[in-house]
Amino acid sequence: MFMEVLMTQPLSMIACFSELEDPRIDRTKLHSLVDIVCLSVFAVIAGAEGWEDIELFGKQKEHWLKKYLRLPNGIPSHDTISRVFRMLKPEGFQEAFMNWVESLHEQLGLKLIAIDGKTMRRSHDKKTMKAALHVVSAWSVENHISLGQQSVDAKSNEITAIPELLQILELKGAIITIDAMGCQKNIAKQIRTGGGDYVLAVKDNQPTLRRAIDEYFLNVQVGTIQDSRVRQHTTSDNSHGRKTVRYYSIAPLPDSLSHLRKYWPGLRSIGQVVTVTERDGKETSEVRYYITSLEPKVKQFASAVRGHWGIENSLHWVLDVTFNEDQSRIRKDFGPDNFTLLRRFAITIIKQDKSRGSIRSKRKRAAWNNQALENILRLTT
Repeated sequence: MFMEVLMTQPLSMIACFSELEDPRIDRTKLHSLVDIVCLSVFAVIAGAEGWEDIELFGKQKEHWLKKYLRLPNGIPSHDTISRVFRMLKPEGFQEAFMNWVESLHEQLGLKLIAIDGKTMRRSHDKKTMKAALHVVSAWSVENHISLGQQSVDAKSNEITAIPELLQILELKGAIITIDAMGCQKNIAKQIRTGGGDYVLAVKDNQPTLRRAIDEYFLNVQVGTIQDSRVRQHTTSDNSHGRKTVRYYSIAPLPDSLSHLRKYWPGLRSIGQVVTVTERDGKETSEVRYYITSLEPKVKQFASAVRGHWGIENSLHWVLDVTFNEDQSRIRKDFGPDNFTLLRRFAITIIKQDKSRGSIRSKRKRAAWNNQALENILRLTT
């Protein structure tokens, strides 16, 4: 049977669930923890947005599911599913997924990793004064794989969440891109210590550094500084009635800024990106600055910067528009953390499916056609 094949694969994602620590006491274990978790993953792939949806999926697919899951007492109720995920420690759940991701590392080469945060807007609870959940995610840009997440109760806490997230990642040989909130000396040091490189956005939270980079590139542009080592690259694209031109510049760390190396481990280059957008006859521009441990290779720099922006389209936009995450009202205990993991698991699995169609259409096919769902699940082995 298909599930038995999966369970014999030592590095398959589903086999890794068997290592989860069950938070329930023995007398309440009417349903296998692996069955509950697998059922939930299958259901979310097929469009489930909450605990009731998972139960409904299970009841509609019970005959099919029994080919792959044990289900000795049938389909668990949504209250049972909710209670299990409210009790299940997110760290253990995430570790099970990470064990599967690690099996892909050597095969796929997870080189460019974007780290960014997203707030689940409806996850707050006024009655208990619980703030909306803010999730910091690590995303493999080339392979569209969720590598892990760290939950905090406010965007400002990203500074503490990012180091914890970095601890569970394989940093050796990777390029880590982080927005300005993560432009911190200890984070740069942690990445370099782990054998990775960084591309960090610099904004007003590092005013002295930002001003120094701004002045350097301004002097290069007006000719006050003659530096033949500056490398430049331009890209343009037209979409949805909008024309966007991006001017990338990167330079080895200037002698005038060499003192920064003692604060930013491994710092080699500084970068600038000027984005000019034209829409409906109106033109706007934006300037961004970066520090990086990479050598001053402008196309590599441009690829890293564009890859980081891609997390918005590849992960956050999909979570909001296709998985309806912002409207989720799951709020109690570990429930919000674990359901965000279920969504990211589902996105990762679906994005490995190279058949034609959008994520939305693939989820519908998985819900309506058992063979389509099986084809997607086979990608987890």
